[in-house]
Amino acid sequence: MPRPRPPYLHRRVTRHGKVVWYVRKGARGRKLRIRGEYGSPEFMAAYEAAIATASTPKPPEIKASKGTLEWAWLLYRQSAAWQSGISLATRRQRENIMAHVLASAGSVSLSQITSAVIREGVDRRASTPFQAKNFVQTLRQFFQWLKENEIVSVNPCDGVKVKKPKTKGFPEWTIEEIVQYEQRWPLGTRQRVMFDLYCYTGLRRGDAAKVGKQHVRNGVISLQTEKTGQWVHIPMLDVLKLTLDAGPTGDLAFVCTDKGQPYAKEALGNAFKDACKAAGILNKSAHGLRKAAATRAAENGATAHELMAIFGWVDIKEAELYTRAANRKRLATQAMAKLEK
Repeated sequence: MPRPRPPYLHRRVTRHGKVVWYVRKGARGRKLRIRGEYGSPEFMAAYEAAIATASTPKPPEIKASKGTLEWAWLLYRQSAAWQSGISLATRRQRENIMAHVLASAGSVSLSQITSAVIREGVDRRASTPFQAKNFVQTLRQFFQWLKENEIVSVNPCDGVKVKKPKTKGFPEWTIEEIVQYEQRWPLGTRQRVMFDLYCYTGLRRGDAAKVGKQHVRNGVISLQTEKTGQWVHIPMLDVLKLTLDAGPTGDLAFVCTDKGQPYAKEALGNAFKDACKAAGILNKSAHGLRKAAATRAAENGATAHELMAIFGWVDIKEAELYTRAANRKRLATQAMAKLEK
């Protein structure tokens, strides 16, 4: 059967016989032209970008008092720096952070937001260092835009430092845990599809939720990542193809609900957490599988730049964490062998 057309995608044939594709939500929605060959990675990337644009509500009318923190934030959200200079995932994160800030300080004058006030906010988040770090990053970039546009004269975040969280982040999966999960969720289950997609692509949750048949061409998954905007091109391994062939998969995304629809990013995270619990694995996440995949690739000889291409990293430092660890392990093995001579 022919593949269903993605939602809100329309086809029109011009009087010259040329096929034109465009996205339009609702009868009064604006038309957003989609270029490229239908179904190609470039076409689907343009489609997804158009859907995101069409889904963005009109900028709200600024009703807050001029000069207040809320007024400035609403102004910032209408800027090109916000709408096109920051990834959708980062915008969502910063919206959540600012929702709490504005609830308590939205009516405060910008002139009252000093470095001391920012430091007090950091101190209140001392028990959650990652929240403190994200809080400062959000306000620093926000006030930098205000300063560049001459709305404020100083950035109160300048000089404010946050202690680097002492943590290794999400714990990496062990081989034993991977086997334990696979035994609980064999081929032919939805839970196995999501697991193997994470294992054999290294995609983040947001990308894993949307990747589907339309992103595969000549056995290669090509996708523009949500977080960094980098394109990744991942050859589909035979083990993953076997899993996807066993299904169940959806028409618009490989990982689908029991009704065949794609998961929202947050819903996929919850579904995977439930699957892990059912398998008796309580302290691991999808991101831990991404780390396990990076470790496995590095130990098998992948270079830092190869890891960047696979996982969509833009900073080589992150890739080098894995290659250095793999090299240390390799050198230690070689050194121990010399002790027996």
